[in-house]
Amino acid sequence: MKAVLMDNIRSAWNVGSILRSADGFGFGRAYLCGITPTPESDAVQKTSLGAEEYVAWSYHSNAAQLVEGLKKEGWMILALEENERSVELPKFKTMNADRVVLIVGNEVTGVDPGLLDLAEHIFHIPMHGQKRSFNVANAFSIAAYALGE
Repeated sequence: MKAVLMDNIRSAWNVGSILRSADGFGFGRAYLCGITPTPESDAVQKTSLGAEEYVAWSYHSNAAQLVEGLKKEGWMILALEENERSVELPKFKTMNADRVVLIVGNEVTGVDPGLLDLAEHIFHIPMHGQKRSFNVANAFSIAAYALGE
C-alpha cells in the first residue's frame, strides 16, 4: 500500500488536488498533519471531486509522532524535498516495500527538518527553469507517478 503524508499544507485546493491524484495513482491512504485542511473543508471537497471517498484519510496534529509509529509498523518513509541528502527523482530507485509513505510539505518552507531526519530516503525533482520548486500538488503527482513505475 502507498500513502501520502501532507504536513502543514496551507492550501485546501492543493490538498484536494493531492487527494485526487493519490486516488489516480493508487495511494490508499492520506495522513493530514499540522495546519493541513481536511476533507471536511468545502474547498478540499470541491478540488478533490470526491476522491476523499476513495482515499482513506486521517488527521494528526503531530506528524513526527505519526511517522515514528508508522516506522515501528514497518512503513518505509520517503520525503520529497531538495537537500544535501536528496537524490534526483530519475536516479532514485524505488524499493519493493509493501508499505510506503511519501511525505510532502509546506508550500513555502518544505518538509519539516524533523520529518526529514525520520525519512529513510529523500528525493527531489530536478528543476531546469528559474524557480526552485513545483507547486506541491504538481510535485506530488510527478513523484507518485515515478514511484509507480
